[in-house]
Amino acid sequence: MNNSNEPLYLSAGEAAAELSISPATLYAYVSRGLVRSEPTGQGARGRRYRAEDVRGLKNRRAPLVEGQGLKAADLPVMDTAVSTITEDGPIYRGVNATALAESATFEQTATLLWDAKTSDPFAKGNLPYLTPAMQKIISATELAPPIDRAIAVLSLATEADPAAYNNTPEGRAITGARILRLVASVMLQTAPKPAPIHEQIVQAWALNHGHARDLIRRALVLLADHELNASTFTVRCAASTGISLYDAVIAGLVALKGPRHGGVGPQASRLLDTLLAGDIAAIVRERVALGERFPGFGHMIYRDGDPRAVSLFDALLRAGIDKRFTVEIPDRIREATGAFPNCDYALAVMRRALDMPVGCETTIFAMARTAGWIAHAGEQLETKKLIRPRARYVGPAPVTRK
Repeated sequence: MNNSNEPLYLSAGEAAAELSISPATLYAYVSRGLVRSEPTGQGARGRRYRAEDVRGLKNRRAPLVEGQGLKAADLPVMDTAVSTITEDGPIYRGVNATALAESATFEQTATLLWDAKTSDPFAKGNLPYLTPAMQKIISATELAPPIDRAIAVLSLATEADPAAYNNTPEGRAITGARILRLVASVMLQTAPKPAPIHEQIVQAWALNHGHARDLIRRALVLLADHELNASTFTVRCAASTGISLYDAVIAGLVALKGPRHGGVGPQASRLLDTLLAGDIAAIVRERVALGERFPGFGHMIYRDGDPRAVSLFDALLRAGIDKRFTVEIPDRIREATGAFPNCDYALAVMRRALDMPVGCETTIFAMARTAGWIAHAGEQLETKKLIRPRARYVGPAPVTRK
């Protein structure tokens, strides 16, 4: 029963403050059904949150005490200055990513994420080290998927780089730039270059569309980081053991390969191809009736639409893309399911618009997110703390020996 002096609803800021959590964690609680939310009626993105759910969650949350088990509402939460998530999209060290994407290069974005202030990590001469063994791996994996090639080459890169364990802020940033350039060159199957990575992508894939450079640059900036997603949390756990930045990026690439993470982009492309090959409305109705998924639609945090997708859609429309991709299809699917398009679908549309190689969605995602992984790995290394979550045991009771 509600106390008449207590409000029924809280704003996002009030709810987050009450729980002493970030807005991103609040949205995660909502996605898990722990806090109910509903539109305020004051704009498309405005929402309010049930105060009784917030109070109940606050009462259930308590610091873990050795031997006392876990509370049901506990989630891994850690402090970070790298990024957070708001209803307006990710924030990189205080800068909104969608605003940054209007003009910043990927290299400028990476420099911001790494908080590099004393020198330019992307100086022309700061190229990755390539040993004969690494060259052999590059040749041997020529036909392998881009992420697999990068993982194989990175496994030898720590030994090749004499500064791989330089854990000063400047050292991490300089190493980070070498890692980004190495990942890009291996994935694109080109020699390491100091040119901006969006330019390298356009040249390697021979993209002739007049807006290709701006679209690729924008996508890289928007996808550079997204707080503690699955791959980034994996990177932080791995980095907490004291490994190099090269090895931490390997951990991120392995996690990104999953079909529920970086692998969603190619699935969204197949959905787009299917819809464009027939009657869009009829295909959507049939998929809904059969209970089939719509890859690239819906997001556990952005319940009212992914701002990163909106940013890409705006740029795609300026580039003259067919409105079926960015308007008709999203409207049909939202009408049928209530789900908005996310950045994976936006990448699929960009692939189609620019006639890029099959599977390029995951490649672009991986190159972009490498910048964020390096930032989070560096921050974790600086703490010198091992991440050791606890588990809530739900197996059979131990047998008591007589």
